[in-house]
Amino acid sequence: MSGVIFLTEHDPPEALPPTRYALREPNGLLAVGGSLSSAWILHAYRRGVFPWFSEGQPILWWTPDPRAVLFPGEFRCSRSLSKSMRNGGFEVRIDTAFAEVVGACAAPRRQEAGTWITPEMHRSYVELHQRGLAHSIETWRDGELVGGLYGVGLGQVFFGESMFSLARDASKVALARLVAECDRRGIRLIDCQMATDHLASLGSRTIPRRDFERLLGTLCRGPIDLWRG
Repeated sequence: MSGVIFLTEHDPPEALPPTRYALREPNGLLAVGGSLSSAWILHAYRRGVFPWFSEGQPILWWTPDPRAVLFPGEFRCSRSLSKSMRNGGFEVRIDTAFAEVVGACAAPRRQEAGTWITPEMHRSYVELHQRGLAHSIETWRDGELVGGLYGVGLGQVFFGESMFSLARDASKVALARLVAECDRRGIRLIDCQMATDHLASLGSRTIPRRDFERLLGTLCRGPIDLWRG
């Protein structure tokens, strides 16, 4: 089999092809189409696949090789970040403004045209949040939401989706809190999806896709969500 696999919204999640069929260029493109229902997204995550596409495009499913991950114990907290956490006037909350965080992540950014967090994508993750599976870490200052991140928790894995910052270090403060929560709750892996210099500076690294999938096979077993409690 070669080339991109095309799916319809009526196909079941199991129609996603094996990840070995993903393209090398663009790296990790696996399939086009399908659905953004909760069943599709959860099935895809458990297999190491995630949706990522821009406005006006069909749904695109990706599984890059190598995969960017952050093991909580490898998080790098610089002295400047530690200072911001102590003296920056930030308050960090969890799951108090999920939809607002997703909306802020979807806002246009410098040097980027449009957004990949479409209204349909926004609705899908809000639904996952309402089911207790998607979570936001929010950084507040003087009662204003100034940074944060969101993602999906399955078993002992947090699948990070996006982050935003309206104040210096605000998103990093949220990530530091996520790492602390992962340590406290027994979450052993944070999926970062695509490698970036920014994430690498905070301790993320890349691992082969096969190793990532092997980790998911172990860590996504058991309770669906360890975030509660």
